[in-house]
Amino acid sequence: MNIIAAIKPARLARVSLMLGAALVLGGCTRGMSDLRAWVAHEKSLKGAPIPPLPVIKTFETFTYKDQGRRDPFSPSPTEAQSSNNSGPRPDQNRAKQPLEMFALDSLKMVGTIGTGTHIQALIKDPGGVIHRVTDNEYMGQNYGRVTDVAPDHVDLVELVPNGNGGWMERPASIALGEK
Repeated sequence: MNIIAAIKPARLARVSLMLGAALVLGGCTRGMSDLRAWVAHEKSLKGAPIPPLPVIKTFETFTYKDQGRRDPFSPSPTEAQSSNNSGPRPDQNRAKQPLEMFALDSLKMVGTIGTGTHIQALIKDPGGVIHRVTDNEYMGQNYGRVTDVAPDHVDLVELVPNGNGGWMERPASIALGEK
């Protein structure tokens, strides 16, 4: 009989726990009617009127007709001739050098070899290959020609389009990277 007396308090605790849980859950559903009434009331209210869309102004199209004046959006014939015929131009007949296939900002100067006027720069490409570069060699994608090799930098002159069909020179340099 000792075993039966020990089972009763555990069973009583389990039954009282289930009864308490049922009462708590029953209390949660009791307050839904006022919430439903409030939601229905809010849905029945009319909202503020939406303001009408603004009227879009239509602009008259203008067709430029030659009235003795040139079109301001196209170069004049003298500008087109002067920009195409004068100024620097890339040499299309020379063979491309290995460092011309990389952007200039992807190349790194890692050192120099030589002294005085016979100095060569060591340039590392993105693939990790190191190239020797001297004056009048080309590097970068903008026809960059090396003009000076110094112990701590390489100076170049790039040819970039000027926007009028011609070319203009732009100075650039690559400095010796930090160790």
